[in-house]
Amino acid sequence: MLHSDLNLLRALDVLIEERSVGAAARRLHLSQPAMSRTLGRLRRATGDEILVRAGRTMTLTPYARAVREELHALVHRAESVLQPASVSDLRAVERTYTLQCNDALASTLAPRLARVLAREAPMLRLRFLAEPGSTSDDLRRGRVDLRVSSDPAESADLRSTTVAHDRLVAVVRDGHPHVDALLSPDGFAGLRHVLVSRRGRVRDRVDDALEAVGLRRTVSLTVPTAALAMPVVATSELVVALPGRLLADEMATYGLTTRPLPVEVPAVPAFLVWHQRNTSDAVHGWLRDQIRGLLGAPAGTA
Repeated sequence: MLHSDLNLLRALDVLIEERSVGAAARRLHLSQPAMSRTLGRLRRATGDEILVRAGRTMTLTPYARAVREELHALVHRAESVLQPASVSDLRAVERTYTLQCNDALASTLAPRLARVLAREAPMLRLRFLAEPGSTSDDLRRGRVDLRVSSDPAESADLRSTTVAHDRLVAVVRDGHPHVDALLSPDGFAGLRHVLVSRRGRVRDRVDDALEAVGLRRTVSLTVPTAALAMPVVATSELVVALPGRLLADEMATYGLTTRPLPVEVPAVPAFLVWHQRNTSDAVHGWLRDQIRGLLGAPAGTA
């Protein structure tokens, strides 16, 4: 049947485009007799002549003209499904990928990836989603293609790789009257703090590090994102601990000053996580490579 034979559809598309049995045969790498037999099959399947003689040339029948555009789009779509895109033809790839990450990572990745896509894959579309408040099955269900977060793969059907490590720094506004207090554990703990937690937690690894040296801090405000914490700190005497490298550009924009934390806090890892079904997909792999490279690059580069 015609609807189940992609090769026949492809032949019909080429015959209509070339309007010549000989030219269609050359394009499909067939002999002219084989192309003539294919045209015969098409005529029997459709009940239409498709190409008819008009003087010394061939012309399309009304049926062939009517189906030309729809047929071409159908063949193109079918070929793209059966022949997945490779990194050699990235400029022609039309896909949408959904990335899920926190605001600190998104603020770093989004502008850098936008520049890479403009150069190498202009038809590729990226959709950024906020990190959910709790563990979700978005990757497993295909609602998300890639996740970048501090959480590694949580099940056997997910794959993950570490793409970055970033140390937290103490952040205050320029001209903060107690900036020197950041240099000692006592001084740091004595300031009022902002804590960033998408789940609304009131303590984190900074509290653990302070307690290890016998200190406690006062958390005056908990906010879900670093993007909200920075303007708060920029207009107050609060202090916040944020990833120093990933957010360097944003902190400079807000006129913030940073100092190393005066207590030992392990570097925060960033994991790239995806479902195993995408592991061998060439374009998905290319996107994973871009994210690895961009998160390993200094701020302000692409």
